[in-house]
Amino acid sequence: MTPRRTTRAKGHAIGLDVGGTFTDVALVHEASGRLWITKTPTTPHDPSAGFITGIEKTLRLAGVEAASLRHVLHGTTTATNAILEGKGAAIGFLTTAGFRDVLEIGRHDIPRRANMFAWVKPARPVSPELIFEIAGRVAVDGEELEPLDEPAVRAAARRLRQAGVDSIAVCFLHSYANPAHEQRARALLLEEHPGGAVSLSSEVLPVFREFERSMGTVLNAYVQPLIGRYIARLLGELRPRGIRAPLSIMKSNGGVIGADVVRTQAIHTALSGPAAGVIGARRIGEAAGFDDLISVDVGGTSADVCLIRGGEAEVTTEGRVGAWPLHVPMIDIHTIGAGGGSIARVTEDGTLTVGPESAGAQPGPVCYGAGGEEPTVTDAHLVLGRIPSHLLGGEIALDVERARRAIEERVARPLGLPLAAAAQGVLDIVNNNMVGALRLVSVERGYDPRDFVLVPFGGAGPLHGAELAALLGMRTVVVPRYPGVLSTFGLLGTEVRNDYARTSLQKPPDYDLGAVASVYADLEGQARAWLAAEGVAPSARRLTRLADLRYRHQGFELTVPWPERGLDVDALLARFHARHRQLYTYALADAPVEIVTLRVAAAGRVRRFTLPPLARRGAAATRPPRRRVHFAGAGWTACPCLDREGLGVGGVVTGPAIVEQPDTTTVVPPGHRARVDRVGNLVIHARPSPLRGEGRVRGGSR
Repeated sequence: MTPRRTTRAKGHAIGLDVGGTFTDVALVHEASGRLWITKTPTTPHDPSAGFITGIEKTLRLAGVEAASLRHVLHGTTTATNAILEGKGAAIGFLTTAGFRDVLEIGRHDIPRRANMFAWVKPARPVSPELIFEIAGRVAVDGEELEPLDEPAVRAAARRLRQAGVDSIAVCFLHSYANPAHEQRARALLLEEHPGGAVSLSSEVLPVFREFERSMGTVLNAYVQPLIGRYIARLLGELRPRGIRAPLSIMKSNGGVIGADVVRTQAIHTALSGPAAGVIGARRIGEAAGFDDLISVDVGGTSADVCLIRGGEAEVTTEGRVGAWPLHVPMIDIHTIGAGGGSIARVTEDGTLTVGPESAGAQPGPVCYGAGGEEPTVTDAHLVLGRIPSHLLGGEIALDVERARRAIEERVARPLGLPLAAAAQGVLDIVNNNMVGALRLVSVERGYDPRDFVLVPFGGAGPLHGAELAALLGMRTVVVPRYPGVLSTFGLLGTEVRNDYARTSLQKPPDYDLGAVASVYADLEGQARAWLAAEGVAPSARRLTRLADLRYRHQGFELTVPWPERGLDVDALLARFHARHRQLYTYALADAPVEIVTLRVAAAGRVRRFTLPPLARRGAAATRPPRRRVHFAGAGWTACPCLDREGLGVGGVVTGPAIVEQPDTTTVVPPGHRARVDRVGNLVIHARPSPLRGEGRVRGGSR
């Protein structure tokens, strides 16, 4: 960590990721790469309070004036939490006459692993009395068949205003092909209800399938007022403190956009925080020389898993948030309720379960001494000696006796197990839950996890990483230099990014390539204008063409990049067949293929942050302190506890060993060996048998 020092030089960027338990902060001097990191408890009642506290704490640590900040970048789960907890705005919904039940009907599918006989479809997120059918019709090709019923729109606006509804979603049939009716409806709504906010499907999600388009628009309207107030609150706290830097928000697709844009496209931040972590993991893999990665971000509440292939994270347009489909472009992240705060319980039939319920930031695990009574994964780690008796460099003291009592009374005694076996059982279950998530993004999608490198991060990720890899047969684990705040590195090093799409159905054999070229030209024009407005130099811009394809009569599509050499349909179809075979084990090479939706991904680099190489100074500890640590299959072991700051480039740690640092703790199990690379990553390799000389540290002075 860089020592405190006062500087008035311009050129700092700060990234903040607000998680369920902690708010992670990283401050970097852009010219020199000097870095300061810290964590502060999240404030669930008002996330902006923890955000501001994190900035102030980090500026004090660095001795940096607020006016020196050039960029403030933020990852947030505000939109996600509002949807999951049902705390969004009351909204109105205008739809085409005859389609008022589109949200109720939905699709025929049920959630994964649901019991089809017991599952109950969730209630639609709009009250029936706030749904209005509006006459007017546009054909699939954009031709107007029936004019918009403007008096009906005005009447709906008046009723919504009288009901106190300020957020309105509008989704008319085929508006992706011709948005004129939606645009006119917005003008009329705002004339009658000037204080309202209007979300149009032709802007939020301009693709076909009215259910998914309606749901995306409704969810945007649902969270838009909340996000708008949150951003206003942040800016209202930043400006009086002398921080004039622009505020940028991480999007679900892994890029950032200005806060002003987020006010109208709030739903695009639904997976903001997890996306930042994936970008950080990708950058770590790049620095370590690995392109094929599986990232696992284990925080206090959840574990977020993502597959990165060839240096690029998988992106999907078929995501979900809670019970609702969300078809905006987002990094393909699978989330489960498994984290440091996950609660362990014994059910009435004597089954030990862990999660998905979490103790969160308040009251937190039992060992925090803040009122928590139910044992958590963190309590199990503490009881087994895997984490120290303090966190955040001593800021949070942990009460091991409280943790022992909680596990003894609520887990060990009901199961008739010794204390250590009960605590180990908690870890075994949460590890297997996470292995299921890792298999879902790899094995179940045609990838062998043994061909990938695991990147565990988050406050709890390095505690589990090596054991997760062993369970999957993965040979290499890369623990980042600052794993507990890696999401902030993703924020600092990400690009600005936006996605543009339009449905333009092309059927074989006579693909209308002129129409395809016209749509791409329009989308790319929008993308270039946006990149220019974001201040991205032409040389730093990147536009990528993609297309959604399907075999004729299929119900859903696959998205593949369109080869760069013109509009080469044969090359596009070859990519589609290959992708279909990889995902589903077969391809129908002779079957007709339809081109459904055209997409352009626009990206631009306005800043670049890379971790500087680890300095070679100081000496690694040769006789580190030890404490008793319990490992599955090995029992209690007098285990060396190493300070990661003392490990230099080339340093080797032979397990079993515990590596401690302010933002997390890394477990190197028996039979594993770790080596420090040039940027400070701890690269752990599994060995087929336990090594001799446990806990040795050699070489790699710093």
